[in-house]
Amino acid sequence: MLRQLQVMSIEIAELDRLQKSYKEAVDVWIAAIQYEEALASVNHSVAEIDQWEHAAEREEQARKKAQTAKSAYEGALRKEFFNF
Repeated sequence: MLRQLQVMSIEIAELDRLQKSYKEAVDVWIAAIQYEEALASVNHSVAEIDQWEHAAEREEQARKKAQTAKSAYEGALRKEFFNF
């Protein structure tokens, strides 16, 4: 029984780690969206347009990282609760 609890604790710790990673990735993604939005809300000079385009690239990268983290977390949840 103790062995089962130790295994379960390790699995829960891994789920916690994956959840934290996902939440952090979403927070970065939100910040990237807000930064892009702020740049889109001002009058644009050529330099500001460059910053805006770069912000869009950062947002896309952050979105992909959030999706990857979400997939890892969802996969771990499926394995834990549904064994697949």
